[in-house]
Amino acid sequence: MTRSRPVRSRPARSRPSRPPSRSRSSRGRALLALAVIALSLYITLTVPVHLGLDLRGGTQIVLETRSTETVDADRAATDRTLEVLRGRVDALGVAEPTLVRSGSNRIIVELPGVQDPKKAAGVLGRTAQLTVHPVLGIADEASRPQSGKPDKPNTAKESVLPDESGQLLRLAPAALTGQDVKGAAARFDQESGAGWGVTVDFSSSGRDQWTELTGEAACRPVGDPTRRVAIVLDDKIISAPQVDPSVSCGTGIPGGSTRITGSFDDADSRELALLISGGALPVPVETVEQHTVGPSLGARAITASAWAAALGTALTSLFIICVYRLMGVLAAVALLCYGLISYAALAAVGATLTLPGLAGFVLAIGMAVDANVLVFERAREESAARPRSGPRSALAAGFRNAFSAIADSNITTLIAAALLFFLASGPVRGFGVTLGIGVLASMISALVIARVLAEFAAARPWVRRRPRLTGIATTGAVRDWLVRRDPRLLRHPRRWLAVSCAALVLAGSGIVFRGLDFGIEFTGGRLMEYATTTPVDPERARAALADAGFPQAVVQTSGDSGLTVRTGELTDAEAAEVTEAVGGLGGTAERVRDELVGPSLGDELRRNALIALAVALGAQLLYLAARFRWLLGTAAVVALAHDVLIVVGVFAWLGKPVDGVFLAALLTVIGYSVNDSVVVFDRLRELLGRDRKAALPDVADRAILQTLPRTVSTGMGATLILTALAVLGGDSLTDFALALLIGLVVGTYSSVFTATPLAVEMHGHRGRTKAGRRTAPRTSAPRSRGEREPAG
Repeated sequence: MTRSRPVRSRPARSRPSRPPSRSRSSRGRALLALAVIALSLYITLTVPVHLGLDLRGGTQIVLETRSTETVDADRAATDRTLEVLRGRVDALGVAEPTLVRSGSNRIIVELPGVQDPKKAAGVLGRTAQLTVHPVLGIADEASRPQSGKPDKPNTAKESVLPDESGQLLRLAPAALTGQDVKGAAARFDQESGAGWGVTVDFSSSGRDQWTELTGEAACRPVGDPTRRVAIVLDDKIISAPQVDPSVSCGTGIPGGSTRITGSFDDADSRELALLISGGALPVPVETVEQHTVGPSLGARAITASAWAAALGTALTSLFIICVYRLMGVLAAVALLCYGLISYAALAAVGATLTLPGLAGFVLAIGMAVDANVLVFERAREESAARPRSGPRSALAAGFRNAFSAIADSNITTLIAAALLFFLASGPVRGFGVTLGIGVLASMISALVIARVLAEFAAARPWVRRRPRLTGIATTGAVRDWLVRRDPRLLRHPRRWLAVSCAALVLAGSGIVFRGLDFGIEFTGGRLMEYATTTPVDPERARAALADAGFPQAVVQTSGDSGLTVRTGELTDAEAAEVTEAVGGLGGTAERVRDELVGPSLGDELRRNALIALAVALGAQLLYLAARFRWLLGTAAVVALAHDVLIVVGVFAWLGKPVDGVFLAALLTVIGYSVNDSVVVFDRLRELLGRDRKAALPDVADRAILQTLPRTVSTGMGATLILTALAVLGGDSLTDFALALLIGLVVGTYSSVFTATPLAVEMHGHRGRTKAGRRTAPRTSAPRSRGEREPAG
């Protein structure tokens, strides 16, 4: 009998399973991505985005309340003034007006579709101080004020004012004020043929005073000037009727109502009724800023920005697809999701989309690319170090190792966006909102959506069999070239610093010798843009304006057949003369933009701009010092100041205007430029953590070489975006995009060849100083050439 061997079942070979924690986190990210995309799509389809006046056309007026002898223009008085203005705007019939208080004594009024700022400002700015006075008699010419202006009627003393015919009347102190008025309405009297007039109804307290006032006037003889009652609005007698002979002495006009008649037409009577019924302003107001944009200009800006965004996104997507292949395709899909999320976020928070805001929306595309590039370059490094790890492991390491650099670079940009929101105003503030939303959306698209797509693709069998298809299995052309050449970029750091100093001297000479062409936001004045039927030579326009009495006008071309005229303060009549002079050169001239900034506001905006720049540099220094250390933070901030001065100097040499949009570009350059320094310093910190005994110049050299491929890829993506914005974004955004392009080039250079060499030199100087302090008490003999210095 043979012994049978026991038959052992061979376990079936199973595929290695992923750790449960990794599987759960992947499912969680996928669900989060789907939820964000679905919610964004729902908001996009159901909630419209509110367009600013520079995109849909209209008028924005900034009013500033002024204190009087009796009332201070404090926050409470401004709030009461705001409510009165709201009633006036509602009566004008403007669709979707916006009135908000800014600060303690400013009111911003936005009137969509209103193209006649003169009329709007006239209605809003009139104090509507209504008073009713007994007439004491006729005043002689000797009583006329020497200044030519009428006396201001006062409730406590007599005054002299001309009536509708120009006859001077002596007025007693006011018997009634606007507070005694209940309402007013424009009516056409068909029965008596008096035409248009305004019926004024008095309140319960004003009713008795009106009866008493008219009763006393009725005691005077018919035809006597003292039988008249003067109704004064804003230091002007609008009506001084005689009390009807049918009114008995001492009885007066009962009922608490009267009718103001005069040479009124339909529009005049309605405007007068609006002012009276709208109530008197508690304090006078002054127009300190005014912007008017035609609807055609806003429509062209939207079209141009949309084309710039589409072309910039397409070029950037094509570039990252060529560099990163499959991962580039997935990053391009994530970019489309970024656009959807950004738009939905703008609609959800009720933000106003302005023209600079559109630029911020386009600019943030480059920042979304930056996060993807950081991850993919880190994954390439991981794949080169561990070739057998596979694409999925390389991606996981890429996201893990790149997170700190992504977070730091985006936080520095958010700091710049927050400063724009809190320290800027108008459309520039809208740019800060859009930029901040774009940065947050770019982090979601890169760290959540792009990761879900990349991990899903990397797990496919056909992708694992073809790792080179992913684009992260190879090190890339730039990194291969650097490995072959092995350049020692920081072998002579002082040479790079000398180049930076030379660039600073050249830029500073432009500021000193050419000067800065400040826009009207910083100087005050008026800027008008015209669309002419035929092209107009700027020199001819300057000569025509000089002949018309405006020799200081600055004329520049705008688009194919347009002109911009910048002058000092102009009245509406003088602005009409400028329009007439320009129209005589180009057939017909349509004023498509009109901006007015008072000198006091210009001084304030110029001061706030300097404060914003100083706060931006200080905030970046504090954050970088907290995240890294003071030495690296100081070097980065010095490089930022270097970038700012060079951008300003280039604009000085080019004669470009330095205005609020340029300030937005400058603050964006600060946030964008520090990104490169953060990436280099983040790698420097990582390498020092691995080898604390290594010399800083050698570690800095390796950090630059390892991050240079990312710098090249990100710079190319941002350059494509900004070039599209500069070429297709229209005249309003050309200078903005140009400033950012200059800042991009200078910032990329300074992060590698200014901030890092400066940190190396500062470290070496500190080390030599410490070494000198330790060796000085022992000996004064010089150290031999072969002796090494102590590490600092």
